[in-house]
Amino acid sequence: MNEATTPGPDAAKTTGASVPAPCHPKAPAAASRSRIWIFLVPLAAFAVLTVFLGRGLSLNPREVPSPFIGKPAPTFTLTRLDDAAVSVKSSDFQGKVWVLNVWASWCGPCRDEHPLWVDFARRNPVPIVGLNYKDQRSNALPWLRQLGDPYVMSLHDGDGKVAIDWGVYGVPETFVIDRQGVVRFKHVGPVTAELLRGKIEPLLRTIGG
Repeated sequence: MNEATTPGPDAAKTTGASVPAPCHPKAPAAASRSRIWIFLVPLAAFAVLTVFLGRGLSLNPREVPSPFIGKPAPTFTLTRLDDAAVSVKSSDFQGKVWVLNVWASWCGPCRDEHPLWVDFARRNPVPIVGLNYKDQRSNALPWLRQLGDPYVMSLHDGDGKVAIDWGVYGVPETFVIDRQGVVRFKHVGPVTAELLRGKIEPLLRTIGG
């Protein structure tokens, strides 16, 4: 009687039978999705941040709307720069269109813009009131005599408190106030000829200046 033989490990090779490939465990679908989100979330956040950063950099900080626009101008009582015995109140300008220009003799950009205000005063009947900011009378008055005085008057804000009330955080700054005492325009930094002719003067004509 022939004995049955058990095929050896090489039997598949000799018989031509195929051997199944070893199986590897598949990663769960949920795990794959988690890995995708790990990459997508930071990428999306970066994209949003880039958009907002680009938008912020494109804004001109001098043209950012002021919270004072469209609201009554802050009230004040100050003495004249050229006469400390004379007090002036903001209510004295009620019913007039006027420009408030914040300046100081120690301010370099104020010197840069000053010839434009001198020229503006020659061409326009709208009164410019100077707010002399944290300055000394002994320095400010000679400065005006040397460079010209475009102001109907300058008021002395030696401690800077009135400027703070107006939201000033640097000089020069410029405001346009209408007949009702409402702030209609604010500019931070020195004015330019283009700004005066392209924005400020048209606005003054519109509001009756």
